[in-house]
Amino acid sequence: MQITVLGAGVIGLTSAYYLSRAGHRVTVIDRHAEVASETSFGNGGQLSYSYVAPLAGPGVLSKLPVWLSRRDSPVRFKPSASPEQWRWCIEFALACTKNRSNLTTRRLLSLSFLSRTLMHELVREESTLDFDFSHSGKLVLHRDAHAMQSAVELLEFQRTLGCEQQALTSDECVSLEPALESVRAEIAGGIYTPSEDTADCHRFCKGLESLLRARGIRFEMNTSIDALRRTTRGRVEIVSGDIALDADQIVVAMGTGAQRLLKPLGLRLPIYPLKGYSLTYQLGPRAIAPKLSVTDFTRKVVYARFGDRLRVAGMADLDGYSLEPDPARVAALRAETASLFPFAATDATAASEWTGLRPATPRGAPIIGPTPYRNLWLNVGHGALGFTLATGSAALLVSWLNDVPDPALTENFRFSL
Repeated sequence: MQITVLGAGVIGLTSAYYLSRAGHRVTVIDRHAEVASETSFGNGGQLSYSYVAPLAGPGVLSKLPVWLSRRDSPVRFKPSASPEQWRWCIEFALACTKNRSNLTTRRLLSLSFLSRTLMHELVREESTLDFDFSHSGKLVLHRDAHAMQSAVELLEFQRTLGCEQQALTSDECVSLEPALESVRAEIAGGIYTPSEDTADCHRFCKGLESLLRARGIRFEMNTSIDALRRTTRGRVEIVSGDIALDADQIVVAMGTGAQRLLKPLGLRLPIYPLKGYSLTYQLGPRAIAPKLSVTDFTRKVVYARFGDRLRVAGMADLDGYSLEPDPARVAALRAETASLFPFAATDATAASEWTGLRPATPRGAPIIGPTPYRNLWLNVGHGALGFTLATGSAALLVSWLNDVPDPALTENFRFSL
């Protein structure tokens, strides 16, 4: 089949990769000149297969008043008159129950474990693909004893789902990651997961593009995707400027742009952008930076090492589609880095800044699979987990397109009106 993939971020490119491997002719369309120009550009770099629990959880609503009252809080909400924003918020609040959170976590773990297997296979099979991939392991730090106890209880639950994790004392955390020595007294404990990886999402996407071009995949960059238009027999076509583009099948992998693209077709996707920020530090020869993937649970900031670079990412701003960065949020990330790893980046200006929009669903699960239109498919709504879930999501999509879906996964992520 001739399949057109809309979107050249990590979800669109992995979709194209696995569709091509399945024998399909693939074209990738994107409005930017370069692949991975938006959300995939400054991704946090953590492939966190065991940390996929949704933001919507039983304890989140009680934290929101404190979070929303502080300018440096990990989550910030800027109310607007947009019905889209308020509908998303209501659905998010309804998802903040223990049963719903546990169910979503189970489903996401099944997809993330598939993604881990496929990512490791891809690394072995595509030897020319160089994207700073590392079996780094991940350490989640807790500064509060009560939060650490809750994490231990969650660890026991996640073990029943196949996660291999260890609870560590403060001293054990520092022994495992010596770059934390200066904050030893502030650490209540940590959860260590040896099976987690780190990698540069942007380099991964650029590498996939090179592989795909060499294998005959067409890329139509600098091409606007203005609309999807109904045709006959329950199909749609792509409208770009004055041109209508037809395809046997169309895969929408456009992140936050998918919701507005599909709305005129009568498809309401529960997707809204969560603005995030990242910094990338170039490490000097004497820098003391973490080699592990590290997450500061209290601050909701993640740290990932790419060779001689350190990626720092965090924040979730619910304030619309603007990509305008907030200097206060960037300053907060710099301050967190200087506090946790004071010897990693002594020059506060030596960091490149990035702002991006994560396409989040209220329940935290992506939407993958067919739509009511015969030739229209979705692979969207991955939130902050796009890189982690990319390979599994693409493989799931391909199995559906090839009419051999995995029943253990397909019903969990399919689109429904």
